[in-house]
Amino acid sequence: MDEEGPSRIVPGQAPKRAIGDRLNHIRKTFTTKDGLIGDYDYAFLFTPNLPFMAKSHRAPPFFGLNDKMPVLLALILGFQHALAMLAGIITPPLIMAGAGGVNLTAEHTQYLVSTALIVSGLLSAVQITRIHIRGTPYYIGTGLISVVGISFAIIPVAQGAFTQMYANGFCPKDASGAKLPCPEAYGAVLGTAALCALVEIALSFMPPRIMLKIFPPIVTGPTVMLIGIHLIESGFKNWAGGSGPCADANPSDFFKLCPDITAPHALPWGSPEYLGLGLSVFLTIILCERFGSPIMKSTSVVIGLLVGCIIAAATGYFNRAGIDSAPVASFIWVKTFKLSLYGPLVLPLMAVFIICACEAIGDITATCDVSRLEVDGKIYESRIQGGVLADGINGMLAALCTITPVTTFAQNNGVIALTRCANRSAGYCCCFFLVIMGIFAKFAASLVAIPSPVLGGMTTFLFTAVAVSGMAIITKGMVFNRRNRFILTAGLALGYAATLVPNYFDKVFSYSGDDKALQGFLDAISLIMETGFFITAIICMVLNLTLPEEIEDTVAAEPPHPQIQGRQQGSLHSRDDVEEVKTVKSS
Repeated sequence: MDEEGPSRIVPGQAPKRAIGDRLNHIRKTFTTKDGLIGDYDYAFLFTPNLPFMAKSHRAPPFFGLNDKMPVLLALILGFQHALAMLAGIITPPLIMAGAGGVNLTAEHTQYLVSTALIVSGLLSAVQITRIHIRGTPYYIGTGLISVVGISFAIIPVAQGAFTQMYANGFCPKDASGAKLPCPEAYGAVLGTAALCALVEIALSFMPPRIMLKIFPPIVTGPTVMLIGIHLIESGFKNWAGGSGPCADANPSDFFKLCPDITAPHALPWGSPEYLGLGLSVFLTIILCERFGSPIMKSTSVVIGLLVGCIIAAATGYFNRAGIDSAPVASFIWVKTFKLSLYGPLVLPLMAVFIICACEAIGDITATCDVSRLEVDGKIYESRIQGGVLADGINGMLAALCTITPVTTFAQNNGVIALTRCANRSAGYCCCFFLVIMGIFAKFAASLVAIPSPVLGGMTTFLFTAVAVSGMAIITKGMVFNRRNRFILTAGLALGYAATLVPNYFDKVFSYSGDDKALQGFLDAISLIMETGFFITAIICMVLNLTLPEEIEDTVAAEPPHPQIQGRQQGSLHSRDDVEEVKTVKSS
């Protein structure tokens, strides 16, 4: 348990008394008004921000990491955290199991969505709990509200591998060349991920300062940005009708309409009706941000998805067959996949886990900041170490639970900032709701049945938010001097090129012999060269470590004096401000 956790048995104190105190505390929590409801202003969470309404100038109370918190408020805010995470958790399995991935059946897709929710809930509890490894200075977990979800970094790598598997015969096609379901490919991703997770586990024992020196914002920022940019393509294709064969320039007769000719109210790709459905989701998200209450703002993506589903159902785009045939409940290992090692995926997945570690460092730092905890010192560094170690262990456990790698998400940081609640009780309630959502398979089936344009309107916004997060990492973590601009230009040049033209490397290798080892090695190189964010990460990292700092760059990169830190450039307007700066410089 965290060193900042609840009181523990003190040497010399009777254990019976400590147990009695705990039982008494639990009794008061669940049997008294103060424990159940408290005096919190619940109206604050649900009051919309309309132009004609009076604005409240009274800030709600802040609930720290281990502060006393009413049960009802913990449940409400935990549910809010779960809803904020929902869209990010379900999107990767929907994409990888769909027509743009391994084309699994609706039954398998429902299972993966359910399992993603269950696994995210269980593994989030590992991060929140913070377990001390006895006899060592190491921890597992952050001890913060660090909610984990399926990593988006795995999607472009997996999609590239799936395309390669269908091309080299690892996955089957029918006589017309259409992709058939290939659960073996998904199992290969899981098996390779379980092995490559050891990379992130090893990184967790590296001192955080060294890790940040090797992977600074100038490396992680453009990498995260390119991941988002790559994903926007699939999101916008879904917005226009679907990202499967129906989006091809010359689709077969079965896919002349999206998602295919058997779907209810099927239309050609790019039809105005499809664009309108996606737009209804997008506009709802914007309206929630402008006029919504704190709960609506942090769950705007889910509300937009709900509005789009209501419109789609009312206009006949929903297919209830999958919902009606889905079982009532599901759990991990109801469906299984044959685990295997796919050689060409090893290097790209090692890069994915390195990126997951870098994302975890940034997210944990942001969570400490909004939770009003220290962002330097030994405790902070131990949270970084514990969070990255838990991320690596969770990545391995997720693969064994039939889910692709998970990582610490940043969405809940916005919830903490809005609601002023950093209490772990809300985090555990979030885990509880995620597991419950996953167990009820009808809920997962409803998510799988969402029409592609509705899902596309949501995922386009979500993936763009990933790209913007990468931009924020760049702008906040580095100075735009000549050297850094050069590094970004060199890294993004090939990264953008590989992202926008992913098949540019297809004809570089012409080997067609029987040497499977050589073929696998060549496939690995091709997969790496066609993964834009990986190329960007390598180029930026090498250049950042090898290009020397220039004199003017070093001066420009020096942090401002603490007394004037936070002033924006060009904000010194008065004579007093100028004199203050002169005094600080002379001192």
